[in-house]
Amino acid sequence: MSDPGSVGIAFWILSAIVLISGLLVVSLKNIFHCALFLMLCLTGVAGIFILLHAEFLAAAQVLVYVGAVSVLMIFAVMLTSNLARKKIVQTNQNALVAFVSCVAFVVGALWLIKGTEVWKFATEALPANNTMTIGKLLMTEFMLPFEVVSVLLVAAMIGAIVLARGEEA
Repeated sequence: MSDPGSVGIAFWILSAIVLISGLLVVSLKNIFHCALFLMLCLTGVAGIFILLHAEFLAAAQVLVYVGAVSVLMIFAVMLTSNLARKKIVQTNQNALVAFVSCVAFVVGALWLIKGTEVWKFATEALPANNTMTIGKLLMTEFMLPFEVVSVLLVAAMIGAIVLARGEEA
């Protein structure tokens, strides 16, 4: 996929997959189907990472988000026995306010970044081994945030287990 035209087509296809599956995640009433579309959305994001030549980030996206988090969500859905019995009512009394707020946020964000370098292509090439660069940064400069995130994920997993076991009693 070194041809710029094919990369552009792949980007638009992946973008459509991400947007449509993201919309289905928040609009479907069946939570299991929402989890499946979330996995599709996160896989599309991994595909965009591959187009950006960020293979390590794509692999981490698939392993951490598509794999671990999605499986954790599906197990949480399966462990919640009362969820199958209850009818989930999905209503929003403030849909218009939420839509106007989202549009205002997007317009404001685009206005703020209109004169920055975000709109221009990067002129410098990526490092020859960007995976090695990310690894060195994670183990040196960003060691503390990396460890804090790992402790936070362990705490979230313990909390999910406590909540799931507390429902049985």
